[in-house]
Amino acid sequence: MDPSIEQLTDRARHLARPGARRILGIAGPPGAGKSTLAEELAGRLRGSAVLVPMDGFHLAGAELVRLGRAGRKGAPDTFDAAGYAALLTRLRAPQTGTTVYAPAFDRTLEEPVAGSIPVGPDVPLVITEGNYLLHDEGAWAGIRALLDEAWYLELADAVRVPRLVDRHVRFGKDRPYAERWVRDSDEPNARVVSHGRHRAHLTVRMEPGA
Repeated sequence: MDPSIEQLTDRARHLARPGARRILGIAGPPGAGKSTLAEELAGRLRGSAVLVPMDGFHLAGAELVRLGRAGRKGAPDTFDAAGYAALLTRLRAPQTGTTVYAPAFDRTLEEPVAGSIPVGPDVPLVITEGNYLLHDEGAWAGIRALLDEAWYLELADAVRVPRLVDRHVRFGKDRPYAERWVRDSDEPNARVVSHGRHRAHLTVRMEPGA
């Protein structure tokens, strides 16, 4: 039986013990429900957990254009993986009285926004979520070692893919463009993400309505 939200909350709460900073990573393919689960856990553990998404390390649109990668946005090399690893390293060792500011990602602007998420020194748990937390190539390879626990979310493609198309439409893409983007960009990325599944401590099969 797959764990319920209550069981997952209890598992996260066990990590959020005072006296030490721990990091919970939630990985999975696009559209699997990573953000929804991470936000739910952070809300249930309010005061003991802060959510720091990997998506804050998207390269800016202008930089993707300069690099010739704008048509592949969301692929591993369209993020600042080394910067993400550096932030997680810093978050693992909080300094007394020092708040660390993490970037967020604005889906309306489709751009990262620096300094958006304050992580106070006394918060015991950082929850981070994103596609490539279990990826084992390049600068991504060091991320897994920075996580005290890593969960992998999976959702049936028959549910996940239409949900992903709908999300793109909700944020401004017309449906034919969204369908092409999911087919030509998101789904190749999902196959890359799936290669890291075996590196997770826990695999969570999401229910269609989750």
